[in-house]
Amino acid sequence: MLQRSRTLPTRMHQGIIEERQDVKHYLQNTQTETVAMNIQSNYSKCLLDDDGRLKRTGTFWTATAHIITAVIGSGVLSLAWAVAQLGWVAGPVVMFLFALVNLYTSTLLTQCYRTGDSVTGQRNYTYMEAVKSILGGKKVKLCGLIQYVNLFGIAIGYTIAASVSMMAIKRSNCYHNSHGKDPCHMSSNGYMITFGIAEVIFSQIPDFDQVWWLSIVAAIMSFTYSSVGLSLGVAKVAENKTFKGSMLGISIGTVTQAGTVTGTQKIWRSLQALGAMAFAYSFSIILIEIQDTIKSPPAEHKTMRKATALSIAVTTVFYLLCGCMGYAAFGDNAPGNLLTGFGFYNPYWLLDIANIAIVVHLVGAYQVFSQPLFAFVEKWSARKWPRSCFVTAEYGIPVPFYGVYQLNFFRLVWRSIFVLLTTVVAMLMPFFNDVVGMLGAFGFWPLTVYFPIDMYISQRKIERWTCRWIGLQLLSVSCLMISLVSAIGSMAGVVLDLKTYKPFRTSY
Repeated sequence: MLQRSRTLPTRMHQGIIEERQDVKHYLQNTQTETVAMNIQSNYSKCLLDDDGRLKRTGTFWTATAHIITAVIGSGVLSLAWAVAQLGWVAGPVVMFLFALVNLYTSTLLTQCYRTGDSVTGQRNYTYMEAVKSILGGKKVKLCGLIQYVNLFGIAIGYTIAASVSMMAIKRSNCYHNSHGKDPCHMSSNGYMITFGIAEVIFSQIPDFDQVWWLSIVAAIMSFTYSSVGLSLGVAKVAENKTFKGSMLGISIGTVTQAGTVTGTQKIWRSLQALGAMAFAYSFSIILIEIQDTIKSPPAEHKTMRKATALSIAVTTVFYLLCGCMGYAAFGDNAPGNLLTGFGFYNPYWLLDIANIAIVVHLVGAYQVFSQPLFAFVEKWSARKWPRSCFVTAEYGIPVPFYGVYQLNFFRLVWRSIFVLLTTVVAMLMPFFNDVVGMLGAFGFWPLTVYFPIDMYISQRKIERWTCRWIGLQLLSVSCLMISLVSAIGSMAGVVLDLKTYKPFRTSY
């Protein structure tokens, strides 16, 4: 039986909501100011951080797990294809340069967690709050629009990737059970719906800091399938007894599933590969949220800087190995999804394990990227309708082996609608490579480069036309050009796919 565990907020409670500044506390209302003050006074200073919240418990290792979960996602599966478009020279070099850029700008961003002083300044709980407190003005709205559209797009990309892996498991077993007589064509729609149902359930986890265990599981899964893909690539190269590929990438005249590669398509595909590599490293949009889970001392930015360096170093090694070995194994025919490229090879059970690991990882990664958007909408709604029982009231539900789960009907409805929308859009546009390229192009420059650099310049009060200012601006402009050309390449890929596309009827 549901029991009301909170009352409607009064004027005093509205003040508390505005002061708290995050969704975690918009449900923590009491009947009178006296009761609220008594509760606050009962907390020991040992249990509170400098902003009055319960002490953060995140560590270097949990932050590293969050980052690895966010970085090693479905993007790793498209890297062999990306390297194939650029070739043995440009492919690894571009991937390494993306790693360096992300490492540098992420280091700048870690110092923007606190406004003013990076040790004692006011905390910024989200990426958008950092932009608001340091830059302000219209840039806040622009940042919010780009960030949340990008998060929505990433959720769509993960839905597509998960369905591809689930189908790969089904097709592999179907092919072996029929001894190769059945082509095992099937639709991805049912698998996207299955993934969506799972995300509806996991989306009811109230807060970002409560998904740490999901991040650790997802990080383990990411290493599992990356290792399998790498191992199969090595085995395939050994079987071929040669390294396939060329210095300049896919050759004009190569016949692919999308048709014969022309000179123009070679250019589009190369530009699209840049977007795929950019997407593979995208995690800056949730860096502040991850940093807000870290305990101190030492200062949060020091712990986060170390976690970022280790995470990017580890993922870059995996990326180079998976991308290069995949290209060495398949050459110009490198698939958009590395594991599906091995098709029906034996041992097929190993491929099944890898694809299961991908699905489990994407379930967690979907949550890591979606939680900031969930928090923004719920915090805004609590301020907009502070007296609404539907928006702010919680009901305690006893859950075996868990305790009491606080059910909020607005959270239940809104998050379910979000998952439904991402699932429907994924079913409408199941173009994995094109979606990955578009997301990478759309989010790379503004979120990974422009805003971190602009905030750092403002935070450190770097004067115009100094050597450091000019260097930072040159980096920003260079990355803007990369984003623009990769967006053009990805859009060209979408146009080509739409020529043979039928809504909700795509099969593999």
